[in-house]
Amino acid sequence: MLDLADSTQLLRLLAEPTRLRLLLLLIDQPMTVAELTNVTQLTQSRVSSHLARLREAELVQDRAVANARFYSVDVKRWHHDMRPLWGALLDTLDDAVVHRDREHAAAIVRQRTARSSWVESVAGSMERQYSPGRTWEAMSRALIELLDLGDVIDIASGDGVLAELLCRRARHVTCVDRSAAVIDAARARLSHQTNVGFRIGDMHALPFDDASFDQAFLLHALSYSETPETALTEAARIVRPGGRLTLATIGRHEHASTVAAYDHVNLGFEVAQLTAWLETAGLHVHDCAERAREPQPPYFRVITASASKP
Repeated sequence: MLDLADSTQLLRLLAEPTRLRLLLLLIDQPMTVAELTNVTQLTQSRVSSHLARLREAELVQDRAVANARFYSVDVKRWHHDMRPLWGALLDTLDDAVVHRDREHAAAIVRQRTARSSWVESVAGSMERQYSPGRTWEAMSRALIELLDLGDVIDIASGDGVLAELLCRRARHVTCVDRSAAVIDAARARLSHQTNVGFRIGDMHALPFDDASFDQAFLLHALSYSETPETALTEAARIVRPGGRLTLATIGRHEHASTVAAYDHVNLGFEVAQLTAWLETAGLHVHDCAERAREPQPPYFRVITASASKP
């Protein structure tokens, strides 16, 4: 959290147009001083001076790559201090200079890529880049081979995407969702799998006995709950002693109009709030934290948590 002095300093930094232009460029991709000078058509000394101010405030960081030094936003500071202010700004900012900067920067990055190897061109941002066969799905399918899951329940399963991933490493997977239509879609998707079952049911009153599963997954389900603490209590109830609950959900945000299109009934959660609910449900929380931030506006944050039943 920022105190009054820090808040005043931050607003003064952002009130200068050149510093704001630089931050808007660096949040998209790392760039060198020479590239930023080319984009903004400002003198190198002026760009370097503003970058020094931003680095001093821990809003940007730099790193050496070969013979160049690349500047980028400081992700840690960005998430903790800048997220609310920056999100509000990006939602409303529409400026011709900013659009021209981004178009020019994209062209420069394409030229840089053509002059260097692919690995060198994306160093520092590989997770946001595509290369043949290197996808999050491929990585997930490889890592899932490390697991031995036992009896699994996928709560608010949707059309069975997660169950399709998990079923090879589980004794049995049960998909449960309150929508008959999506359960039908899951059944069609997984018709060739003999160890997957399907039930229509509400996550707030699961149709299963206590201690029925070794693993329970609640991935992006809580956004559809008006009483999420009840859903967590139910998930904890059906997990066996020694079993584990894994969840992922959106962090607290203020973008009601965006999520309304996806039928969300709440505006996300805080880490401390989820941790307290999991502990109240009788679980031991191993981890609960913000683990990801979406790269596109409005930059939703994703919280993941893992908890086990004693």
